[in-house]
Amino acid sequence: MSRTPGFVDEGAGDEKGARRPNPIDVHVGGRVRFRRMLLGMSQEKLGERLGLTFQQVQKYEKGINRIGASRLFDLAQVLGVPVQFFYEEAPTGEPQPVMPDGFAEKPPENSIVEFLRSRDGLELNKAFVRISDAKARRAIVDLVRSLANDDTNDNTVG
Repeated sequence: MSRTPGFVDEGAGDEKGARRPNPIDVHVGGRVRFRRMLLGMSQEKLGERLGLTFQQVQKYEKGINRIGASRLFDLAQVLGVPVQFFYEEAPTGEPQPVMPDGFAEKPPENSIVEFLRSRDGLELNKAFVRISDAKARRAIVDLVRSLANDDTNDNTVG
């Protein structure tokens, strides 16, 4: 049976022909999205700069379409980063230890990185760093902790 390039077979028992994007393609696409959002650029604007539709940009960002070498080079130029940026923190392909459900949690660092890459995380971070009053920043941190029911009171940050 031939494989679609860039896609990985789902496990046995899944729908016949079910495929999921290659983890590296998903990672690279996520890094494209992260950088684009960091710059405040829309998918449409990025597409215009590359001669693509915003739908094509969406497919790249989701890892559905694999990004070729020349296109990755163009993306790096438009987004103002080296090509290596797209591979930072990429999955290594080494098997992760299997933990039974209910016992395994995502490491907190991964959750923080995921949040900072999200639209809300980026917007919150950008706005927060523009607040010049240290007491106001501290009050915001305290407010968020209370809303999250976080009892730890670490006054060393800020």
